[in-house]
Amino acid sequence: MDKIALTAGTLYVIVLLRAGGTFAVGWLAGAGARRSRFAGRISSGKFRRAERAIQRWGAPVVAASFLTVGFQTAANFLAGSMRMPLLRYLPALFVGGAAWALIYATAGLGVLEVLGRLFAERTALGVSAVAVLFLAVFGVVVYRSRRAVPSSGDTVAGES
Repeated sequence: MDKIALTAGTLYVIVLLRAGGTFAVGWLAGAGARRSRFAGRISSGKFRRAERAIQRWGAPVVAASFLTVGFQTAANFLAGSMRMPLLRYLPALFVGGAAWALIYATAGLGVLEVLGRLFAERTALGVSAVAVLFLAVFGVVVYRSRRAVPSSGDTVAGES
């Protein structure tokens, strides 16, 4: 149990620093944009309404973003750039970060323990499992990259 508590505590500090830093970078980027040539665009009524909605209702989204993969950074950056008040952001960061740290500490340590036992008891099976995992990830990356790039026979709408 001490190993889980230590891992969860370490991960919690890491996520607070990482997500809080992303929020701060977003805050600075938003402040810079408000002083740039984009200031006119981001002062529109639609933008102001979106900003107010994020400031008011963004905390649950930030907290839930920690339960997703790949959305945490965007949610924290957006919360910062849209000037979510710290009194709303920090509780969401603390709750979401704690959930993230506990999930990764328990499930992550469990997966590492299973892999460790697999390699210790059946090395060939462990190597095969890791090879299949890498091939699956590679296959997904190749599949996505091929879908993202239009083939030479495709034409863009409006081209002749």
